[in-house]
Amino acid sequence: MPSLIKQLTYPKHTHASDAPALDVRELVVQYHDVLALDHVSFHMHPRDRVAIVGPNGAGKSTLLKAISGIIRPTAGEIYIFGEPPGGHICIAYVPQRSQIDWSFPATVADVVMMGRSGKIGLFRWPTKQDWEIVKHALSQVNMLDLADRQIGELSGGQQQRVFLARALAQEAQLLLLDEPFTGLDAPSQQAILDILDLLREQGVTTLVSTHDLDLAAQHFEKIMLLNRQVIAFGDPDQVFTTENLLKTYGGHVHSLTFNDKTPEELILADTCCEGPDARRWKR
Repeated sequence: MPSLIKQLTYPKHTHASDAPALDVRELVVQYHDVLALDHVSFHMHPRDRVAIVGPNGAGKSTLLKAISGIIRPTAGEIYIFGEPPGGHICIAYVPQRSQIDWSFPATVADVVMMGRSGKIGLFRWPTKQDWEIVKHALSQVNMLDLADRQIGELSGGQQQRVFLARALAQEAQLLLLDEPFTGLDAPSQQAILDILDLLREQGVTTLVSTHDLDLAAQHFEKIMLLNRQVIAFGDPDQVFTTENLLKTYGGHVHSLTFNDKTPEELILADTCCEGPDARRWKR
């Protein structure tokens, strides 16, 4: 079955029980003369949920692609449960919606079944048990009624829920999501967050890139501020400081204080992946 997006299928690695879910060490990625990531280091434990926040060109997508094994780092090391990438079927990677060919002739059920390919193996047909797993995954994201619908006919929020069902069917242990909330209304965003809660209950570690600082602060226990380098990593209250945001966004940040009783406001410009934008961040 052809894949709607790149399907990573490799022999299964044995996970070290005492290893971090994700351990990135001095990661460098360079495209010709452009340094996309500069000695990035961090680690995540099982069930952690981390939001990557940074301006356009900060390297958020590059970081996710390097972890998934889609691109090869220039230098540095990546370990998933103690093993390097490229040998895991436990990684589910969902790119930005703009990078997916939604005209691909696949039904919702077909897309979710693609998550089973690493476990089914090459040149083998899905079994009845595989289809039951797909149905259960769709039920968990409230998409079972649309199992026979073409994926391109769905709304943006529905499409994201299908790919999360794909991760559930894959039995992924590390989930990488690139801008999953972009272009979605508030109810659709909340539906995605509810599914991420479900995945965490099932032991999944999640790394998500987003431009929405408010959403990141409210719904993620840990934040990474990234601009080619890791500016800060930790709890939102510790990470989202004026100093750190100025380091991350540089000249795109303006600090305003209207009076002694008004909290300081930061105006972040050009933070949206769909084009120039400006938003306020109140401390």
